[in-house]
Amino acid sequence: MLLCRVSAVGQTLARWGRRSQRGDGLLQRAVSFSTGRWCAVSSGEGNAQPAEAGSAQGLYRDTVLLPRTDFPMKLTGQKLLDRELQIQQECGFAELYTWQKERKAKKEFCLHDGPPYANGDPHVGHALNKILKDIRNRFEMLRGRQVHYIPGWDCHGLPIELKALGELGTSGLSPLQIRQKAREFAEGAIARQKAAFQRWGVMADWDQCYYTYDGAYEGAQLNVFQDMHSKGLIYQDYKPVFWSPSSRTALAEAELEYNPEHVSRAIYATFPLVTLPPNIASEAADLSGVNVLVWTTQPWTIPANQAVCYMPNAQYSVVKRTDNSQLLLVATERIASMATLLGTELESIGTYTGSQLEGGVCKHLTIPDKEVPLLPANHVTMGKGTGLVHTAPAHGMDDYSVASQFKLSVECMVDEDGKFTELAGPELKDLSVMSEGTEKVISMLKECGALVKEEKCVHSYPYDWRTKQPVVIRPSKQWFINTASLKDKAKDALQKVRILPESARGSLLAMLDRRTYWCISRQRSWGVPIPVFYHKETGEPLINKHTVSHIAELFKEKGSDCWWELPIETLLPADVIKKSKAGPVTDYVRGEDVLDIWFDSGASWAAVLEESDSRADAYVEGKDQIGGWFQSSLLTSVAMRNKAPYKSLVVHGFTISEKGEKMSKSLGNVVDPDTVINGGKDSSCPAYGVDVLRWWVAESNIFSEVQIGPTVLNSAKDSIGKLRNTLKFLLGNLKGFDPRVQAVDAKEMYYIDQYMLHLLREYSIKVTDAYSEFDAGRVIRILQAFISRDLSSFYFSIIKDRLYCDPEDSLGRRSCQTALEEILDGLTRSIAPILPHLAEEVYAYAPGHDKEETLFRSGWIKSSSVWRRPGLEEVVEGACAIRDSFLSSIPGKNAAQYDLSIAIEPGLMFELMESLQEEPTSTSSQLAELMMAARVNLSGQLPRDLPPDALLKQGSFLINLEGGVIREDSAYSIAAVPTSTPRCPRCRRYTTESADCMCPRCQTVVSQAH
Repeated sequence: MLLCRVSAVGQTLARWGRRSQRGDGLLQRAVSFSTGRWCAVSSGEGNAQPAEAGSAQGLYRDTVLLPRTDFPMKLTGQKLLDRELQIQQECGFAELYTWQKERKAKKEFCLHDGPPYANGDPHVGHALNKILKDIRNRFEMLRGRQVHYIPGWDCHGLPIELKALGELGTSGLSPLQIRQKAREFAEGAIARQKAAFQRWGVMADWDQCYYTYDGAYEGAQLNVFQDMHSKGLIYQDYKPVFWSPSSRTALAEAELEYNPEHVSRAIYATFPLVTLPPNIASEAADLSGVNVLVWTTQPWTIPANQAVCYMPNAQYSVVKRTDNSQLLLVATERIASMATLLGTELESIGTYTGSQLEGGVCKHLTIPDKEVPLLPANHVTMGKGTGLVHTAPAHGMDDYSVASQFKLSVECMVDEDGKFTELAGPELKDLSVMSEGTEKVISMLKECGALVKEEKCVHSYPYDWRTKQPVVIRPSKQWFINTASLKDKAKDALQKVRILPESARGSLLAMLDRRTYWCISRQRSWGVPIPVFYHKETGEPLINKHTVSHIAELFKEKGSDCWWELPIETLLPADVIKKSKAGPVTDYVRGEDVLDIWFDSGASWAAVLEESDSRADAYVEGKDQIGGWFQSSLLTSVAMRNKAPYKSLVVHGFTISEKGEKMSKSLGNVVDPDTVINGGKDSSCPAYGVDVLRWWVAESNIFSEVQIGPTVLNSAKDSIGKLRNTLKFLLGNLKGFDPRVQAVDAKEMYYIDQYMLHLLREYSIKVTDAYSEFDAGRVIRILQAFISRDLSSFYFSIIKDRLYCDPEDSLGRRSCQTALEEILDGLTRSIAPILPHLAEEVYAYAPGHDKEETLFRSGWIKSSSVWRRPGLEEVVEGACAIRDSFLSSIPGKNAAQYDLSIAIEPGLMFELMESLQEEPTSTSSQLAELMMAARVNLSGQLPRDLPPDALLKQGSFLINLEGGVIREDSAYSIAAVPTSTPRCPRCRRYTTESADCMCPRCQTVVSQAH
């Protein structure tokens, strides 16, 4: 036999793909050709019944082994919800994480949970994130790894503080009273979210979570702060920051939302040139009265002007307006657009390089007797405006850089409420800069003749992500992290990190480039206090490793409330003062600022990850964390350890409605995960159960925006229903089968059964790879293809006769059941990470294990290398090539009503088919079963006396063994002839000797049964 001679399996051409290229005929037609036979629907539709009714059928019904199982076809409504909760209870979902942590494992898998914000109810964004993580964790646990996953919550910050206080505000409340209310609010949100996460089947020890308001966490966070401060990375400075008047606090870049529809009152204004640049004055004598034309979208910053900047390498021209002879200095390449804007021609008087403008001096527009210089700056661009930029160092990041270089004043004329101070002058004092303050400045420019034009400008502008109100840039004394010095190290660390999708890497790097410093101080009460003391007279900060370490220990023991509760003598004891070489404790007051919550959560790796490596295998969060948690975690980790805290990053999209809209209560398109699971008030919101929610997460393309709504959820429900039917079919045909004692050795199994185990092995490898790539969507596609193509349309349609009509304990039937049990086990385990409730439900009915055993404690798919036998693919796929030709020759007809003759010249191909049918003619060979024909004749040539109605066809099959060492393109011919044999009343095959009599096989089975 060829199977015994071939030493190794080669690759055949395209395997199943080859059949697809031939039109996939056998796969498309397999089900239809089972009509007239026993028709348990091939997808596994429950307890099958014979296809046709009749008295003969009734006689033998009890002798046919139809599928039987108590596994329900479907579960809906309250029965479904009760069953899910019952499974969670009986299968120990709550104890599973602890169990797997205590078992011995050679490898670990650490997924570090990015803490969701504790300020509201659970939503579908939570569901997407938590279920996505749980799918991977359950997969890793099933394949034997010890999973490290500690859920956490981000508990501090302004949104919680504002929601907790509601209409009360902070008026009359002490910091401790504010903190108590905020803590209570956060605890309530955490309780609701935690209950939802548990209902979703998320595997964790829910009694051992981390919270950023825990003393131990806060202590670990201050250790990170101390290390970075000791390295000079944290410092105090007076510089511009994003300031939210609506929140009265500084904000970091990650706390901003950019509103692309913001409307500003942009102006063009002229700064009179009172001192010509020396390089221009020497060339021209008639340029007196030149005005420098500038453009700004923030007129309120004009009072803070300290300079006008130009681009050193650009060309500039002095032009004369033909309508009023006014002389203007603008960038040469902006002349045409300025002429259009002003509605007049601009005549060029002279052109100069930017560097020739050095030394020029302008008159300030709102402060009498003040003059401001023309200065070079690299941030000047030519895309908009005039090529000359009004510069207010107090209110712009680039402007501040110019001030630092040229030692300009950085005076702040705007207070914490976003109003002008008295420094701006009596006309502007107490006016809100974004509204009436802007109006007044524009009016002042009109009065002095400096306003050339005003226009509305729609552009992207930063808003406070909590209050949804515009922010301003203003200088204040804050604590900063010098991210510029960390940037290169962070980029190097990212090179070693795997990022999914890879396209997100560019966004991460761009965010790092944009952030030169990180403001980490906030003027609030609900957060971790910055452990600094200030000298009462000088205002100098007292902060060093001794003071911070002492405070960290106090926080660890008592929590950060002690910053306000304890006397300063306890916070700053004598021994610490002595080590700090500071004056008496009475000279100091404690600071009032708290740390940015991004620093809170960014230090989570130091507080939560195990010390052995302190690097997680994966961080998995939404794309908004590219500038948030991903970055703050990276910067703090690189600062302390010169490495990223993660080996891989998974960046998923946001959830949106089915119409592609952002979810909002006003649009009425918010999908509540609780309603998805438990149903709504009317029939349009059925109870889908949690596995539908999990299937939705798994099936979604998580790397784009993820849609959810009735259509998507109904599709998920239908897909699970089809899967249930397949699993029910498998369970039904395994009734009474115990693989521990009745399984057939792989080498003795029918070739088609062996082949299905070979396909199952390939399936398990593909599924394992997909889970490892965080691609549960690919898992579902592989699953559905395997079920529809390899099982329902192919294998199930072939084996029904053997399953239903062969003797119960026959080798053929037990061989088939052995394959079915392995397939059932493989399918159940492969879906378990996605559908843990369904998987455990099926496992409870499946044979081969003790009743008290659960699937999740019994491991991953158990595919065996034994299933990959040399030559096996060639045997079955060669037969399938012939089967293809046969079925395509009788379109729309029943294969069981034909006798099939196969002619193959002596050689490898003939030996392959001989493996399936040793005798020249047979009604019961493995080859006849594969062809689903009444009889198969196998010979070297077709009979000469074929009847005139014979259907002839030819074909070929390429045999490729041992990597191409053995190659043979074998030709074959077939003839399909309508059979003249009567149909057996029991098995309904055309194999009996006379009408009304059973075929020999069925006679034997029935006689033995009686």
